[in-house]
Amino acid sequence: MSEALISKARKIFHRHMLETNILTVSHEGIVSNADSSSTSSKAVALRTAEIISGKCGTGINIMNKTAGQILGRQFEVLVSEFLQDTFLKLDDIRPGKWIITRAGSGIKTSNFAQYEHLELLNRLVSENPKLAASIGNDYIIIPDIVIYRELYGDDEINLHTNIVEGNTSLYADIRKSNGGKPLLHASISAKYTIRSDRAQNSRTEALNLIRNRKGHLPHIVVVTAEPMPGRLASLALGTGDIDCVYHFALYELAEAVKEFGSDDSSEILDTLINGKRLKDISDLPLDLAV
Repeated sequence: MSEALISKARKIFHRHMLETNILTVSHEGIVSNADSSSTSSKAVALRTAEIISGKCGTGINIMNKTAGQILGRQFEVLVSEFLQDTFLKLDDIRPGKWIITRAGSGIKTSNFAQYEHLELLNRLVSENPKLAASIGNDYIIIPDIVIYRELYGDDEINLHTNIVEGNTSLYADIRKSNGGKPLLHASISAKYTIRSDRAQNSRTEALNLIRNRKGHLPHIVVVTAEPMPGRLASLALGTGDIDCVYHFALYELAEAVKEFGSDDSSEILDTLINGKRLKDISDLPLDLAV
């Protein structure tokens, strides 16, 4: 039987991580996603990278680590490409006119139906310093990656059955004739590694999306290559803001933690996985189909 689409896309994703010099190892043996000050992080990250390399049949390039901001952008690109190759193929279980795009396209939350009111609020705040001091100005978010749904014309809605006409459904967001904006389906934060400030930034963005919406809440997820279970827990534990954290190589990480992690690390990882707070990137396309 041929390899399944998501499994194949996952392998391609990992191969590209190696070939585009995102996942590399320094001359000192430190992998690009490891914390150089942590012995455990270095050991787990290296073993994870070795397992990935073995499965892909692609070596790990030995070179100086690329600057953090560049690594983050490259990781974001590959996550976006993975979703293009997987989520957009799920028409049988999640039909729709889907668009996947990155922050570099100039997209922001106010471009979508649930958050278009924030553009007016932003203008009012920028014109009134006292108002800015009272309510702040951090509610317009520029997500790393978004998935949104285009609207439907009446001819598309009525393709098989006469469902709408001119007298009803005059405020339905998905109907193009009502003059609305596209619908935000998912906000995806791509964090190559997790440090305390980055984790808090993802939570802040999630809470703003929850509090400031008009209409249904989009999926809010984080994808990361962080090797340390404790740091993963700083973002994944708890409920109410982020749907779930997705690891770029959870199966390989779990194997590496068993070999080189502490008992505490293994316990934390098991807690996150069994509690459905940490999943593999291969779970993300299907979860987004919900």
